[in-house]
Amino acid sequence: MTNIPAITPAYAPQPAGTPWPTTEWPQGSASNFDELNEIIDAAINDPGLGDTRTVLVIKHGRIIAERYHGELPFFDRPAEPIGAATTQISWSMAKSMLAHLVGTLVDEGKLNPADRAPVPEWSDPNDSRHAITLGDLLAMRDGLNFSEEYDVESGSDVIRMLFAEGAQDMAHFTASKELAHAPGTFWNYSSGTTNIIARIVADVVGYGEAYRQFIVDRLFGPLGMSTAIPKFDPSGNFIASSYVYATARDFAKFGLLYLRGGEWDGQRLVSTDWVDTAQTPLSIDEEAGTFYAWQWWVTGDQYGSYWANGFEGQSITVVPALDAVIVRLGRTDADDYPALRAWRARLIEAVARSVVS
Repeated sequence: MTNIPAITPAYAPQPAGTPWPTTEWPQGSASNFDELNEIIDAAINDPGLGDTRTVLVIKHGRIIAERYHGELPFFDRPAEPIGAATTQISWSMAKSMLAHLVGTLVDEGKLNPADRAPVPEWSDPNDSRHAITLGDLLAMRDGLNFSEEYDVESGSDVIRMLFAEGAQDMAHFTASKELAHAPGTFWNYSSGTTNIIARIVADVVGYGEAYRQFIVDRLFGPLGMSTAIPKFDPSGNFIASSYVYATARDFAKFGLLYLRGGEWDGQRLVSTDWVDTAQTPLSIDEEAGTFYAWQWWVTGDQYGSYWANGFEGQSITVVPALDAVIVRLGRTDADDYPALRAWRARLIEAVARSVVS
């Protein structure tokens, strides 16, 4: 793939007579319920797709399919059965939530993606990193020499940041990296970059409890994401690269907010201009055949689908042309990601055939 697709965002309103799911998700009935469930069965039963623990499908603002399976992993609350009330880890889906928070500050004129990133480690005008903009960071085109390999034995930067010497202050750990490429010229997926952005937000809104309250006020509270819990490092910075816990239904509310163009039940939380950035691909992941925007991924499919993506196959997929949101949570090895993406494409096609009542 060599061409980045153009986008034509369109934001459907919440259907008349369908309540917003701030308190509770309304239920719907799909005309092809059996087909949807057959595809969900495949995700749960096919070992080539990994361990799928949750699939949730929303169309026209209503749940049309929902399935939970298995138990939480060893590092979480081992042996706890998974259900609708179970909070699960976002991994990198949290990156897209951070982008939303940035958008609210951009709308208020408190941040500007075109401006030089206000990072203390790069304040010297003679520092080659001084030219990095906030937009470069959002697009992961900052040029920093940060390795994102998830093999514990590799000693990669992401492992060192999350679990070793970088864990005390993840933004500082990453901001101390030297350049590998000139800013703005090279795409490199980096969880460390996201944590630098998170600290830029903290410098505006405050650290620790002040930051947590900001997240509640700008996202979790208005949407009724009552189960959502963000995690912070010892410096008081939001670990936006990796750590929000919530139920699948609450994750789906975030997808619905973007499906509705940043508006929720009559309240505008972020501008449509900012929501457009979630769908505007800037870089190509040649290996995966997908595209990257500002902390969101873009499929390039005929339905305008884009998604918040997390390690091991977590996803909140927004499908504008179908007025749909799909949440998938589980554990899939990287080698099986292509098969998982193909499964999701099959599910999207089935959702396209669904008539909801």
